[in-house]
Amino acid sequence: MKRIWLFCLFIGVSCASFGQVNKYSNEFLSLGIGARGLAMANTMGAISDDVTSAYWNPAGLSRMDKRYQLALMHAEYFAGIAKYDYAGIGFRVDDRSSVALSYIRFGVDNIMNTTELIDAQGNVDYDRISYFSASDNAVLLSYAYAFQKVQGLSLGANAKVIYRNIGKFARAWGFGLDFGLQYNHKGWQAGAMLRDGTSSFNAWSYQLSDEMIETFQRTGNELPDNDLELTMPALLLSGAKKVEFGKGFNGTFALGLDFTFDGKRNTLVRTNVMSMDPHFGMELAYKKIVAIRMGIGNLQQEPDFDGKRKTTLQINMGLGVCIKNIVTIDYAFTDIGDLSIAQYSHVFSLKVAIDKFKKNKQ
Repeated sequence: MKRIWLFCLFIGVSCASFGQVNKYSNEFLSLGIGARGLAMANTMGAISDDVTSAYWNPAGLSRMDKRYQLALMHAEYFAGIAKYDYAGIGFRVDDRSSVALSYIRFGVDNIMNTTELIDAQGNVDYDRISYFSASDNAVLLSYAYAFQKVQGLSLGANAKVIYRNIGKFARAWGFGLDFGLQYNHKGWQAGAMLRDGTSSFNAWSYQLSDEMIETFQRTGNELPDNDLELTMPALLLSGAKKVEFGKGFNGTFALGLDFTFDGKRNTLVRTNVMSMDPHFGMELAYKKIVAIRMGIGNLQQEPDFDGKRKTTLQINMGLGVCIKNIVTIDYAFTDIGDLSIAQYSHVFSLKVAIDKFKKNKQ
């Protein structure tokens, strides 16, 4: 184990030596997945226990209650301009270990390319307009293991491959590792995740036509150079308490603290070195049939018209329904009342969980 951590540290230091740190690199992987987690303001690190744990905290995969799980999500932002999609499959190998494969995409499609609108003679030709997509994609391969000697303790890890593209003009391939831990004891739950633990990287390359290069130079725009973009590690801590009210009713109350180390961000607590973003979530459920959820997050300080700073927040709510302990449908309505700078959205997600497939009788 010591050699593994030394190797990861070496990789992280090496990447940081040759790449350029970008504070908001791969930010699409910070949005959250699944309507349940989004309704609870992303406070899932300690309580995630299904296939979506691959995103929230890979250690939670070890607590999957069914052998096979499939999850899907679709959301739209900015009046439908941007599409956000997720798909994940999980498989419980045995009583103590599980694996999962996840895919995440955030993209804007049908963007007009007008860089070649005017030909060499200065004529405007609308037939020269083309369309392209700009998208961020990630594939996560996850593994989790629950310890036998320490009941309630589990560890997990993600290996993620990232592909980002801006039409045929620019693309980047990247790689990163996440590490997670969960511990559960008598209704108390704790989670920790080191996201981008070895400093994830994106290697960008650009393919510009001669006409585009000429347009950039004629209009005084700087030509982009191939480079390496780094995402610094972030530490996500979380805790939760599950309370049984009797007669099948229960409640879960969760707190998350996200620490970033890439300089000052517009969060509630911030310094020149570290920023901390707190968020809160609550779920009230009846057995495993129905649940209502609420979350508070995205606490920021924004300047007003008179120069004074005010604290804003984002309130989310949601509902979940489980049918015969197999199909779960979740809904989230984010940024209720438009209290933050985030765009409100309606998010739907679906999860199917089974233990075995039925065989057709001959």
